[in-house]
Order: sequence, then structure tokens, then C-alpha cells
Amino acid sequence: MLIDEALTALRAGQIIGLPTDTVYGIAADPFDEAAMAALFAVKGRTDDKPIPVLGASRQDLGTVALIEGAAASAAAHWPGALTIVVPCAPHAPRWLGNPVTRTIAVRVPDHPVALALLRRSGPLAVTSANRSGGPPAIDHTAARGILGDAVAVYLEGEAPGGRSSTVVDLTGPVPVVLRPGPIDWSE
Repeated sequence: MLIDEALTALRAGQIIGLPTDTVYGIAADPFDEAAMAALFAVKGRTDDKPIPVLGASRQDLGTVALIEGAAASAAAHWPGALTIVVPCAPHAPRWLGNPVTRTIAVRVPDHPVALALLRRSGPLAVTSANRSGGPPAIDHTAARGILGDAVAVYLEGEAPGGRSSTVVDLTGPVPVVLRPGPIDWSE
């Protein structure tokens, strides 16, 4: 089964591709510093723009993020297309999240393949399957066309949403929408 291959690749520090409910993504083990460096390299992204972490549940994300108060209420949109920016958990690796503010973006996706993988792998650093600044892929075929052999395993499937998640920063006194998306934060 491809999920077993993906898990093996992740344990070896490799990058894998996976469908989500928003766009097709690429992922690495967020607790492996070398794997994270490889993910930034494949993406062509500088490390001053942190990569979100996805988990199978709010509890899973507690290993990297503090999800309390307003963030806990926002998590009612999970699984779903809402990414929230919250403080990093005290024990989160230093290379995760924003190194200056010690905040991190987290989400629980609503896609059966992504959730099946995340239930077995634990949280993963996931970003859209594209080169930084380019349009995101919506399925494994498009992702392979963009990223080729830089990704060890591509899980089959497409992203039915075809649109990046809504991103809301919940670290200040008032929530700030950083990126509009499928979830209408004004609701």
C-alpha cells in the first residue's frame, strides 16, 4: 500500500506528496531538521516563511502548538480548510514555526487519504506542491510534473477544494485573516 511506502520515506527523511481537502501537498517529518531543510529546498522557499503543520486531530497538533482559548474555538472548523496561527508549544523544535515570534500555523485537513496518513505518521509539515510562487498542484499527476523525483512517494488522489486554506492569526487580541480562503472568517 502506498501509505506504507510514504511512511517508510518519511522515516528516511524524504519528502512525500499527499492530497488534502484544499490543494495537493508535499510533506516532511517536522521533527527531523534535515527533512525540513529538504522540504524548503524542494519548495524553493526560504526559511523565513514557515511551513504549516497538519495533524489528524487537535490533540496531535498539541505536540507543536498551543491551541487554547480562541484557537480552541476556531478548531471547531476542523477537520477543514482553516489554518490557524498560534504559539508554538514549548517543546516544539526550534526550526518549526516563526523563529522570531515562536508562532506556528496548524490545521487538520478533511481528506480521507491525508487523515489516514496522519493517523499513522503523526503531525507532518505540509505545504502546497509547487515551487514557491507558482500555482499549486491539485493532484498527484500535476505535482509529479512540477516536482519530479524530488518527492519520493506521491499518494494518489486529488484535492477537491482546489483552493488554499483560510489562514487566521490568533496570537493577538483580535484575529487577523492572513489569507482568505474557503472558510469565511466573518461568519
